Amino acid sequence: MSPPGTEWDYMVQAMNAKPSAVSRFKGCLIGGAVGDALGAPVEFMSLAEIRRKFGSEGITGYSPVYGRIGAITDDTQMTLWTAEGLLRYHCRGQHRGVSHMPSMVHRAYLRWLITQGAFSRDEAFQYVNDQDYPGWMIGIRDLHARRAPGNTCLAALKSAGMGTMDEPKNDSKGCGGVMRVAPAGLYEPHPVRAFKIGCEIAALTHGHPTGYLASGCLAAIVASLTQGKDLRAAVDESMFLLAEDPRGQETVDCVNRALSLIDKGADPIPETVESVGQGWIAEEALAISIYCSLAHQDDFRKAVLLAVNHSGDSDSTGAITGNILGTLLGVKAIPLEWISPLELRDEIATLAEDLHTKFRDDDEWFSKYPGG
Repeated sequence: MSPPGTEWDYMVQAMNAKPSAVSRFKGCLIGGAVGDALGAPVEFMSLAEIRRKFGSEGITGYSPVYGRIGAITDDTQMTLWTAEGLLRYHCRGQHRGVSHMPSMVHRAYLRWLITQGAFSRDEAFQYVNDQDYPGWMIGIRDLHARRAPGNTCLAALKSAGMGTMDEPKNDSKGCGGVMRVAPAGLYEPHPVRAFKIGCEIAALTHGHPTGYLASGCLAAIVASLTQGKDLRAAVDESMFLLAEDPRGQETVDCVNRALSLIDKGADPIPETVESVGQGWIAEEALAISIYCSLAHQDDFRKAVLLAVNHSGDSDSTGAITGNILGTLLGVKAIPLEWISPLELRDEIATLAEDLHTKFRDDDEWFSKYPGG
């Protein structure tokens, strides 16, 4: 047996050490992409179908989809464009002294729309001007893959102007807003401000209050976790922010159902997840992800697998759970066998590092994130 103060103590200290800030940032974006890639092959499948194909435990690792292992979907694509828009917003503000966050993120989503072939580059210049168009991400070939983009996002972005909370584009509360706003909590460390940013970003495409308020909650949770808060405390704080708006009651009720399952010690099994919902709508996607994260808050693998093995929007609930636990536990908690084959792994890590850096006053940075 090793005496006190020797190698064993250092090993224990290392295991209990909190992740660094940059590890949390990488964990958030890479964890979200991993959850997305795990859920992609079983999205649209019922739980019974998942078990018939993969066995009683359901899917337990990557399965080929979109012609490869570890393929991401539109969930991760739009999350990355959210990060890019926030970085351009910050760069423009530093460079010009004035910048409008929703407009900059909206333009980032229009660049995503270009990658999806929604309109030609020439047509795109009606919406995205020449000086705004370049930057490093538009040149990433794999980002131009079309991965089942949501009709609500496509329609909202193709129509003139941008949606706001006061002037919504539609009445959608689908999960297409909440699935992509985690970078807001990385960009803004204060939960109250992160909540507002998350709402504004989601409202660009999803006009129902539940659609954007649930998104604000996720951004606030991520922001709290970057500051080292306990997961349950981060969730409770986001619920407090939500409860201040009477339109948030629908999301509060859904999340409270998930929290009651945790408090009662319900078995963390797919049937329990399905008692919360299927994840197609914003409040259910958020609540399922909170439940899975709290049920296995020390084990990224178990939490994300629970989040994808259910009937419904498995890639979105996997992505959001990955965002949450990746931020809580850091990138080292994510199994290496899931990181290594992950599509755009290096580019995702670069974006996470850049969000952590936020701004550099040099030509390379202005080239990557031109603010116009």
